[in-house]
Amino acid sequence: MARFTKLQTLGAIAATGMAPVFYHKDAEVAKKVAKACYEGGVRVFEFTNRGDFAHEIFGELVKYAAAECPDLILGVGSVIDAPTAALYLQLGANFVVGPLLNVEVAKVCNRRLVPYTPGCGSVSEVGLAQEAGCDLCKVFPGDVLGPNFVKGLKAPMPWSMLMVTGGVKPEEANLKSWFDAGVTCVGMGSNLFPAEVIAAKDWRKITDKCKETLSFIKAVRK
Repeated sequence: MARFTKLQTLGAIAATGMAPVFYHKDAEVAKKVAKACYEGGVRVFEFTNRGDFAHEIFGELVKYAAAECPDLILGVGSVIDAPTAALYLQLGANFVVGPLLNVEVAKVCNRRLVPYTPGCGSVSEVGLAQEAGCDLCKVFPGDVLGPNFVKGLKAPMPWSMLMVTGGVKPEEANLKSWFDAGVTCVGMGSNLFPAEVIAAKDWRKITDKCKETLSFIKAVRK
C-alpha cells in the first residue's frame, strides 16, 4: 500500500521539481543512495525496474525509507505493463513511471489512486495519457525531443504537467532551459549518480550534488 496519497505525491514532485532516478542490484547501495538524496533535500525518489529481482530490492528499500527517511516518497520506474505495476503497488510504490504509455497500467494505478507518469514522445500521446487519467506525463527521451517540444506543447495545452527525463543535467543553464520551456519537474539518473561516485561509496558527494541541483532549480524557477 502507498504511504502517501496521490495529491501528496504530485504536490511533492511539483514542489521540489526533481526526482532522482536510480537502480542498483545491491539493496544496501540503494539504501545509501536514497538516504544521501534525502539528506540533500530530495523528497521524491524513483527506483527503476531494470534488473533481475528488482522488486525484491524495492521492497527492502520501502521498509528502510519508512524508518530512516519518513518523508521520502518512493516510486518505481521503467514499468511497461500492468502486472509489473500491480506487483510494485503491492510492495508500496507511491507512483509509477514508464518509458511508454500503456493504458492498462493507467487503469491499475487509477484503481489505487496512485499517480502514473507514462513516457510520451508526441502531443497526441500526452493527450491520450491525460484522457487515461495521467496528471503528470513524462517527456521522453528528453535529449531527442528537447525544450522546444515542451514549449510547443504547452502553447495549446497549458494545463499539461510535464516531467522530462533524458538530456537533463545538474547544471543551472540546462535546468533553466527546461523550466523556462514549462516543465513541472525533471528526472535525473546517471548525471546525478556518476558510476565512479557510486563505486567509491562517496555518499556525501551525492548529498552535496542534490543540494546544489535543488538550489539551481529554485533559482531558475524565480
